[in-house]
Amino acid sequence: MSSEREISIRRASADDARLVLQMIGELAEFERIAHELVATEQTIRENLFGERPAAEVILAECDGAPAGFAVYFNNFSTFVGRPGLYIEDLYVRPEYRGSGVGKALFKRCAKTAAARNLGRVEWAVLEWNPARSFYEHLGAAPMDDWVLYRLTGEAFKKLSDS
Repeated sequence: MSSEREISIRRASADDARLVLQMIGELAEFERIAHELVATEQTIRENLFGERPAAEVILAECDGAPAGFAVYFNNFSTFVGRPGLYIEDLYVRPEYRGSGVGKALFKRCAKTAAARNLGRVEWAVLEWNPARSFYEHLGAAPMDDWVLYRLTGEAFKKLSDS
């Protein structure tokens, strides 16, 4: 019997909102920021599957079981002069890591970007994340000369209210 696992990728639907939120929670635990998670099944349903989706979601299944997901959207590069695909989250459940699920998710994101004639695929990763070597094995290069900034909470409110 083969040890190959059957991996499939499909576009998520509103019916998957609870599963997507569950895996977002797992990702938040992994990234040690579960205390920052405020999304609900309703906000996921409205913002990812509603009338004007802010992003797209794909789900990976391994041997028929939910194994991971990716959330992505278009950004724009003024230097390339075209949109790109930004992966906001890509998560593989621990029991499926090393089985090809992550590679299948990245491959689908790359194929989507290529089919849409996008200029590049980008994502951010925590410095301590052991998956960095996997990303580099795929051919991705870290952007060590860039620093990610975020405006949130009171600072965001103060600036937007001024």
